[in-house]
Amino acid sequence: MLLAAVLLITPAQAVQPDEVLKDPALEHRAREISAELRCLVCQNQSIDDSDAPLAKDLRLIVRERLEKGDSDRAVRDYVVARYGEFVLLRPVFALHTLLLWLTPVLAVLLGGFGIWRLARRRSPTPARSLSATEEAEVAALLRRE
Repeated sequence: MLLAAVLLITPAQAVQPDEVLKDPALEHRAREISAELRCLVCQNQSIDDSDAPLAKDLRLIVRERLEKGDSDRAVRDYVVARYGEFVLLRPVFALHTLLLWLTPVLAVLLGGFGIWRLARRRSPTPARSLSATEEAEVAALLRRE
């Protein structure tokens, strides 16, 4: 029963009934766009998941633009033009965001290079032979046992 309850759990959506569009196709598009836009108050949630007043305003803007006939891209571009690229949960891949996208790759490469250098630097310790006195002591210890 617990497993069934866990499987039925879905993430809570902050969209209020008065915001839902009558056209299911437009509503679906609005939900998809809202899932890609960041709540500027919460910063780690989409506007679709946030209960913040600004998120509600952004959801209404998305729906208004869709009702006016804008394409999904035009709606996103409108919101980005108004609030900046920070509003996108997935930043665009462009020259000015190149460092953002390449930092994880560079970190892994630098880490791998560092590990490789450490492995090469460590040389195996040469086998040291025992002196004649040490060999005699070892032989004496072995004879005792």
